Amino acid sequence: MNWLREIRSSKRLSCAAVGRAAGITRQHYNLIEAGKRRPSVEVAKAIAVVLGFDWTRFYTDECPLERDTGQDSA
Repeated sequence: MNWLREIRSSKRLSCAAVGRAAGITRQHYNLIEAGKRRPSVEVAKAIAVVLGFDWTRFYTDECPLERDTGQDSA
């Protein structure tokens, strides 16, 4: 989830710091950020509070700008 990584990076937080603040392990957070796991509603809300975005973003369709079109963006 590039958008999640970008938000975390913009706040200069490590994966471990976000995980700790959200009450999950760094490993669990890494799996979510990598798109390998979808968080529970409870975890989504906790991460969203830490990073300051609407938790429902985890469950909405992917933004068209984030889709891999196979083309390099300029």
